[in-house]
Amino acid sequence: MPTVLACVNLKGGVGKTTLAVNFAAYCGRKDYKTLLIDLDPQTNATLSCIPYEQWQEHAKENGTVADLLGVRGHTSGDGEKRSAEDVIIPDVFDGVDLIPSHLDLLTVDLDLGAASAREKLLKRALKDVINDYDIVVCDCPPNLTIPTQNAIALSSHYVIPVSPDFLSSIGVGLLKNRIAVLADALEVDIKPAGIVISRVGRTSYYRERTIQTLREEFDDVLDTTLTERSKVSEGTETQQNVFSCGDKAAVSEFEAVSAEILERLGL
Repeated sequence: MPTVLACVNLKGGVGKTTLAVNFAAYCGRKDYKTLLIDLDPQTNATLSCIPYEQWQEHAKENGTVADLLGVRGHTSGDGEKRSAEDVIIPDVFDGVDLIPSHLDLLTVDLDLGAASAREKLLKRALKDVINDYDIVVCDCPPNLTIPTQNAIALSSHYVIPVSPDFLSSIGVGLLKNRIAVLADALEVDIKPAGIVISRVGRTSYYRERTIQTLREEFDDVLDTTLTERSKVSEGTETQQNVFSCGDKAAVSEFEAVSAEILERLGL
């Protein structure tokens, strides 16, 4: 089985997708065959890798992660259920394949309310392809609904991106506790790979105090922090990962963070 990393947080806007996409790109550059799975109905990770028109066409012709989760019983033109092989988009970055997301996931908890073993639908859908990869990265929505539960059921590790603001940081302990409870219920062994402080802006007393508090309270905060940079955001809009954005400082930060995560994954 590959190493599977879930990027999770209960709050949006903390740099979760940016970390997931660029960590996957880093792994591909390091010759790890990597699969990026977008489980967020906002599809931000998907649209960071492929243009909107390509996503629309692929969703129509080949399907998305919503098909693998059985949302609305999506089928192909001949009535067959779509497989992981159908849904995967190869080589969105060097060494990185993508399972795109879809807006249909917005109603996934209602659609799958009565489904049996619904937390392991993704794991079952990927059983024939997952061993083709060294690393799988799951970008989760900012909640603990069915898509995140499926990521936890699949994952060997999880990482928590946190922006240095009060509201982002206060839920870290709760999130860790809920993941432990969920993992126990699903009978999976998932380990923390650390807390990444991201979207760091201009220096201020409150931000510095929040970062200090996080480091005092949790012993797995990564050494490197990720600064919020316009070049990174601009690259996302043109489906470029950070290593192609031309910002040497951004590249250096993401290389350092990714190397720390790989070390914590035992790679």
